[in-house]
Amino acid sequence: MPNHEALYGTSAYDGDPDATVVVVGAGLSGLTAARELHRRGVDVLVLEAADRVGGRAMAETTALGSRLDLGGQWIGHDHHRIMALAAELGATRYPMHTGTAPQVIDGGRRLPLASPSVLPAGAALAGVGVLSLTGTPERWNDTTVDACLRRVPGRVSRRLLEVIASISWTADLDRYSVHAMARMVRQQGGLRTVLSTRGGAQDSLLVEGVGTLTDRLAAELGARVRTGHRVTRLVRDAQGITVHTDSGTFRAARTIVTVPPPVAARIEHHPPLPADRAALERNTYMGSVYKAIAVFERPFWRDRGRAEFLVLDSPGRAVFDTGSPGGPGHLCTLVAGPEARALDDLGAEERRQILLAPLVPHLGTGVLKPVSWHEKAWHLDEHAGGGYVVLPEPGTSEGISPLPHAPLGPVHWAGTETADEHAGYLEGAIASGVRAAREVAETLNAGRTR
Repeated sequence: MPNHEALYGTSAYDGDPDATVVVVGAGLSGLTAARELHRRGVDVLVLEAADRVGGRAMAETTALGSRLDLGGQWIGHDHHRIMALAAELGATRYPMHTGTAPQVIDGGRRLPLASPSVLPAGAALAGVGVLSLTGTPERWNDTTVDACLRRVPGRVSRRLLEVIASISWTADLDRYSVHAMARMVRQQGGLRTVLSTRGGAQDSLLVEGVGTLTDRLAAELGARVRTGHRVTRLVRDAQGITVHTDSGTFRAARTIVTVPPPVAARIEHHPPLPADRAALERNTYMGSVYKAIAVFERPFWRDRGRAEFLVLDSPGRAVFDTGSPGGPGHLCTLVAGPEARALDDLGAEERRQILLAPLVPHLGTGVLKPVSWHEKAWHLDEHAGGGYVVLPEPGTSEGISPLPHAPLGPVHWAGTETADEHAGYLEGAIASGVRAAREVAETLNAGRTR
């Protein structure tokens, strides 16, 4: 048996703690939890591995002075927590510039949604909607989405469903079970909500960017937020917890881990994690997603129609008009799954040409001349691990939404994947942070009254 005192230091602790609560991760969930505790008068410290705050939210300023999100950006029609936070922090919400449905492009030409080549895809999506409501047999946890897609008649319908599924969940479809997908759809409010812009999960955006919200939350907490502090080890004992980082060691009564399980798996625990929690970290992975936003002096495409597409040509992608009213034109492109990783070997200019050139017949040559080009491959971000959500390996049950979050001694769990509703969204991140802060506060209060 190893000598744990030699490896980790003595478990006994004398002296004042560095903070009553240490929050691991300065994403929206962690910053929300920290602010809730701070407002309750609890001494809190936030430790973030990256050199920035935000987690899977990240805003940039364009050459024209507008703000855009390279990470999470959309606010659903019923995402009241993120709406309230945006209003409180002085951000301006605006509706998506969108139509009833995206236009489908295959081989450079538009396909009517009512065309025979597309109709089987509609029938398959209706089936997924039913499964999300009625549930699927457990045996479907071994059946991958990719395997089911191969049974759909017609190349165009199969490809359309493949692109929709990849963009919606950023999964490798041969590593994502039908059972897990149906559960995720149900957790996220139903298929219509998941896929819809206006009135759905992609209803609105913020002029200042969601990343501005995390920046302002961090500014409110001030020196309580420390970036560049990667947590490497958590040591639990009768008095609380010792948090080891590559920049020092901290002592607290409780900690809240907000990073997703595949990323949290890098943290060593003593005593070791229970088998179910270890399996959760081992049997899940983060999705792969690449996001790019082309910025133009104005949204010129609105002169001739809409710019909302599902492009079936490789790489399969979704294109959205995300510019704010009266602002510059923002054209957002999402590529997910293996096709997102395939872009990693190309240069920025080559990626831009590949993604924008096929839009010329539909938007005009002006689409090839953005003022600036912003891009982010989230699967290459070592701290985020990927996006948008945690995904379970086929045949395993630990990572099926919503993820468990029962405390382990002084360790509490948060993060959007643990939310009981809107898991995977910004709304879920806030909900999980509030819930974890409440758990911790109640535990601390109970300790004082004993």
